[in-house]
Amino acid sequence: IGLPRCGTSLEDLNKVLEIELNSNASCVWQIHRTSNQTIRLIFSYFKFAASSSCETESIKVYDGLSTNSSFLGQVCNNTDSVPVFESSSDSLTFLITTNSEYFTRSFFAFYYFFSQESKIENCGGHLTGPNGTFISPNYPKPYPEFTYCVWHIETTSKSKINLQFDDFFLELDKNCRFDLVAIYDGLTTNSGLIGKVCGRSQSRFESSSNVMTVVLATDYANSYRGFSAQYTSIPLPGPAEPNTSLTCSSERMEIVLSKSYLDTLGYTSTHLQLNDPSCRPVLTDPVIFSFPLTSCGTVKTEEGQSITYTNTITASATGGIITRQKSIEIIVKCKMENNSTLEIMYITENNVIQNKTAIGRYNVSMSFYSSDSFSDPVFQSPYFVDLNQTLFAQVSLHSTDPNLLVFIDTCIASPKSDFGSPTYDLIRSGCNKDDTVVTYPPLEHYGRFKFNAFRFLQNSVSVYLRCDILICDSNDTNSRCTQGCISRQKRATSSYMWKTNAVLGPIRLKRDRRSAHQSEPLTEVRAEETPSLQQYSFYTLSFVVLTANVIIVVAVILKYRIQHQYGYQKMQSA
Repeated sequence: IGLPRCGTSLEDLNKVLEIELNSNASCVWQIHRTSNQTIRLIFSYFKFAASSSCETESIKVYDGLSTNSSFLGQVCNNTDSVPVFESSSDSLTFLITTNSEYFTRSFFAFYYFFSQESKIENCGGHLTGPNGTFISPNYPKPYPEFTYCVWHIETTSKSKINLQFDDFFLELDKNCRFDLVAIYDGLTTNSGLIGKVCGRSQSRFESSSNVMTVVLATDYANSYRGFSAQYTSIPLPGPAEPNTSLTCSSERMEIVLSKSYLDTLGYTSTHLQLNDPSCRPVLTDPVIFSFPLTSCGTVKTEEGQSITYTNTITASATGGIITRQKSIEIIVKCKMENNSTLEIMYITENNVIQNKTAIGRYNVSMSFYSSDSFSDPVFQSPYFVDLNQTLFAQVSLHSTDPNLLVFIDTCIASPKSDFGSPTYDLIRSGCNKDDTVVTYPPLEHYGRFKFNAFRFLQNSVSVYLRCDILICDSNDTNSRCTQGCISRQKRATSSYMWKTNAVLGPIRLKRDRRSAHQSEPLTEVRAEETPSLQQYSFYTLSFVVLTANVIIVVAVILKYRIQHQYGYQKMQSA
């Protein structure tokens, strides 16, 4: 543990930071290490001046080597979570600023480099059903160092969740700075912190709805046996929630309102309208609005590394002078974040707000094609090819938003489907790392490249591809998607809206297919050889017999001629 002064450059593989700052500070910490790994930075404790706001005091985190890099987020006095930030490369920067109030601010953080491919067993997941159990990794043995696990719990609607730790043993600290469990009142870590625990706590926690998130984060030392937990769902009292739902995909938004719910408010489908009144429901029982993300008056906004599509359904009485009906306003949002889509619905009935959330993701696919026209996809799996054959690959974003651009940032190959060692770079940071790779210019929702088939040494028969894909706003001329191959130093200044990856394979050589089925063709060849040999023997015997007959005939003829030429007559007696 160090007490660094106002900012520094850090190259350690992992480090704990205990920071104290006074008034009017502006300090920058840069974390960088030449590596193929990314960085996870966790602020497990922070104490700002009591009177401060996010405008006057904060920790701002950037995805790169400087404060000009893409903005990841901030921590301030009203932050209600244990903030966790992850870089997209091997560099991360954070800036701490304080106001003029005389007060000693305290911050505790730790960071470590890690590989996205590394997985810990029993670490996180999506838990559903009315009740269930889960444990920390290795329980009841000590949990691994640098563990970061997230469990999303979702029970039936119209219920809340009761979480109980039957056994709990983490490193003890009064502020839970080293190893901790954080519980959130929703399906994300931004949905409000219910509690943060460590040591020997066996506390009970309760959500306000049918969703809860539990996070386990540990540092590098003093591991203990972890925890065993169980959850149960409890029915919510009071009137039933409106029977509504929102579904977001990368192409469409669909809103469902039950007819019985509208009946209780005295409305029908004819009273409802979107931002664009010309967009009408596709069904009336239940009432369903289904439309492309960029139509019907939907408003698109950009917030950091996310894109949000917002529309509003309004219902109000028409005609007359007075009304006793409730006015309702339904605000629907599809928020496209990294690797997921957060769907949010707010229903206001005379200023009473209820909300509903769900999880989805962008629809991105990757396929091989038979030629550079990219018109005929290859459906064969495994894909058998010749060594050094040119292969054509395309990444496709399935979205109705015409203002999105696809960019292939990195592609690696591996003989293993889990992309363990060894791996081979085809594309890295938009730069072609293999001499045979040719990338095509970005084309709206498509990213394309070609390369020549190869194989790994040491008798590996398969090749798998995994590509990191960035999605940008095509109206942003300075986005990462428009910059092509750039150096690591310049990469930090570029921006993108969304990031995911796609996997393709396996690719195998045609000769491997032949060797895999070698025994069957050999059997067929031997079966074919037997009749051929019999047929050959028959023809040979016939030829020998015919030749012998010819020789006999010729011999008889010759004998006959000789007898006539040198004939003899009996001597007649005198």
